[in-house]
Amino acid sequence: MFAVGLTGGIGSGKSTVADLFAARGVPIVDTDVIAHRITGPQGQAMPAIAAKLGVQFVAPDGSLDRAAMRAQVFSDETARKRLEAITHPLIRAEAAREQQTAQGPYVLVVVPLLVESGNWHTWVDRVLVVDCNEETQIIRVQRRNGFTRDQVKAIITRQASRAERLNAADDVLLNEDATAATLALRVETLHQHYLLLAGGPSAD
Repeated sequence: MFAVGLTGGIGSGKSTVADLFAARGVPIVDTDVIAHRITGPQGQAMPAIAAKLGVQFVAPDGSLDRAAMRAQVFSDETARKRLEAITHPLIRAEAAREQQTAQGPYVLVVVPLLVESGNWHTWVDRVLVVDCNEETQIIRVQRRNGFTRDQVKAIITRQASRAERLNAADDVLLNEDATAATLALRVETLHQHYLLLAGGPSAD
């Protein structure tokens, strides 16, 4: 099935855009959702995380203590790599399974770290980047997550740069000051384009 990889920096609006595609009947494979599932209570990744990173990162309900792990990986690059060595193969395997079983005109694969992960682009036929400037990202994440400005900037620094994402893009959806109606129109335009590329019928 024709696959579009959706990516963008933190706070760019990927989830909102993915929801708009889903409303048009496009199946969504979201690697963030998968990551939360495998690190939830009794998740596939939790035994290895406890064994290799420590039980201090396991919450009382058996899920990943995200606050503790976030603090650790921001201060310890080795810990981040060890966590990714556990989670990334599981996420990729589950994403591949969901992609193969998806039913729809094409599939949208949401991969926040698509550019950073190197070979994710081989899984999709086209890359769509949701784009906005850094200040907009900071404001949105502060409002959404309650992070400090420095915390948000630290996350942004660890992600691919805006220029790197745009360089990898086949399509760019600007989500700077767009109203809900404008954003929906931009998604609809892309949706019709992807229907044609996938060889399916348009809605016209």
